[in-house]
Amino acid sequence: MTKQKFVKIYCLSLTIPFLLLIFPLFSIANRETPFIIGLPFSVFWVIFWIVVTFIIVLFLYKIDPDKDEKEVH
Repeated sequence: MTKQKFVKIYCLSLTIPFLLLIFPLFSIANRETPFIIGLPFSVFWVIFWIVVTFIIVLFLYKIDPDKDEKEVH
């Protein structure tokens, strides 16, 4: 995978969760009911997208083309 393609995937995959956490898209989940795992839906929504973003970052780290290159000084 080229570095340019990786950067595009990186930006797109982290922009989507970010947009779902800010206004106006957060208004989709901005309600108290239903309760999921004992949390109001809005709190569950934020925690869910934080966990999804973490998983995306782990995946992106694994496919990073520059990860195994050693720095040369």
